[in-house]
Amino acid sequence: MRILLAEDDPALGESMKRGLQRNRYAVDLVTDGQEALDLARMVPYDLIILDILLPHLDGFEVCKQLRHQAVQVPVLFLTALGDLKHRVDGLNLGADDYLTKPFAFAELEARVRALLRRASPVRGPILQFLDITLNTLTHEVRRGERYIPLTAKEYSLLEFLLCHPSHVLSREMIAEHLWNIESENFSNVIDVYIAYLRRKLCEQGEPDVIHTVRGAGYQLKEP
Repeated sequence: MRILLAEDDPALGESMKRGLQRNRYAVDLVTDGQEALDLARMVPYDLIILDILLPHLDGFEVCKQLRHQAVQVPVLFLTALGDLKHRVDGLNLGADDYLTKPFAFAELEARVRALLRRASPVRGPILQFLDITLNTLTHEVRRGERYIPLTAKEYSLLEFLLCHPSHVLSREMIAEHLWNIESENFSNVIDVYIAYLRRKLCEQGEPDVIHTVRGAGYQLKEP
């Protein structure tokens, strides 16, 4: 899952970015509203976390313009403006949730999970394809009864594949959802991580379910 975080406090922004990355999200951090709006128009984010008091464009205006342009990605306002009027204004502009500073990171994490679940209501906490299961709450991955330890990026890649079974996913699609804007050489990196994931999923001779579609990308498919 890929998140856009707009926060102009350098220390808080970096702290939130690291915390979200530890929870296996790809995070793009920006510090002003205009940059947030520009990125949100170009990149298919799964969630946007918006501070309200941003330079150039405030969070309210960013959200207003996105909704006016029919961008329906979930928006979480994160702000020191905690009075009732500001909360009501934010929700009326199209925000999906509102968290007031200061906050516990555990609460932010829970709200992020809830918004992502709400955006994909057909999905439960367990993703499964044949004998492969992934628990999005505990981050535990198994093939049959065998536990499979994965790195954060391997986990995110498998989660993305499990969310789109039988779909051919191009390298560009995978890069857009799993890597942040600072990453480069997506094609080679993705091929490497696919190889890592295949090796772990098939470590005991199980059939390979990640198919390479020549010239197109990768597909989770029955062997």
